[in-house]
Amino acid sequence: MSLLEFIKKSPKAELHLHIEGTLEPEQMFVLAKRNNIQIPFKNINEVKKAYNFSNLESFLKIYYESAKVLIKEQDFFDLTWAYALKCKEDNIVHAEIFFDPQTHTDRGIDFDIVINGIYKALKKAEKEFSLSFKIIMCFLRHLDEKEGFKILDQALAHKDKIYGVGLDSSETGNPPSKFEKLFRKAEENNFITVAHAGEEGPPEYIWEALNLLNVKRIDHGIQCLKDEKLVEKLSKNKIPLTVCPLSNVKLRVFNKLEEHNLKKMLDKKLMVMVNSDDPAYFGGYLNQNLIETQLALNLSQDEIKTLLVNSFKSSFLSEERKKEWINKICEISKKL
Repeated sequence: MSLLEFIKKSPKAELHLHIEGTLEPEQMFVLAKRNNIQIPFKNINEVKKAYNFSNLESFLKIYYESAKVLIKEQDFFDLTWAYALKCKEDNIVHAEIFFDPQTHTDRGIDFDIVINGIYKALKKAEKEFSLSFKIIMCFLRHLDEKEGFKILDQALAHKDKIYGVGLDSSETGNPPSKFEKLFRKAEENNFITVAHAGEEGPPEYIWEALNLLNVKRIDHGIQCLKDEKLVEKLSKNKIPLTVCPLSNVKLRVFNKLEEHNLKKMLDKKLMVMVNSDDPAYFGGYLNQNLIETQLALNLSQDEIKTLLVNSFKSSFLSEERKKEWINKICEISKKL
């Protein structure tokens, strides 16, 4: 078995995936037509051309524009179901997905419509091909904390569906400290906390996410290598960093994949794994991220195995389920 086959055949957990970021151009056109929504593109080629981003900000502009085609519960169901089928294709057996309710409620879409569409599609996937999942609601950090409290109140009615809360959107100038009270309230209501930090923002943002928001995972975290004390803490406490290589290159955090610091992070014994972030926009789902990163950084079989094992160790699955999946990876690995 080749390394490529090992990647494809191994079970995986995906921990950093924005469901709105799986909106493929083809599906965008279908939904725009279905809901009679004007979009600023004439054809799929125009959309793909627009996906040449210069930074996070330039991506978010198109991301929020595209989300306007999502109106009804069926739209959110279809969007999520399409991702669930990708999970089946890529052998993702567990997914912890983000959704951004404020992107939709600010357009007058009811919170219930959003969460119910997403949840029903994931339940169908669970029933039909045993995909296990957790849903994490993200607050948009470019909005103020007060807006976050409003959305948290609405989420409480869906506590049975929403496992945790996160923080995403424009990082620069929006430190985690801005949301300290909001995250405290989320924790009081038994939501697990995670946060995007150290993608474009400085290592200080990672410190803040850990110390002020009490997060269990850092999403991205690639700037941590600029701070030795932080690396020490992350390594010692085995704090997961959900790295998204193709996304980092597409948003110009690194000029090319060969320059990515994932291998250095592995060398420092950091709890890293690979994820796809917003795959419709960044050129690839999970397997694509793993395959291209392996080639670009010349990762060994052991390093790939570590990334796969880390994805389960870092998940919010039960210890028993984690062990089962990790054992399967080890069995497949022995056949190489």
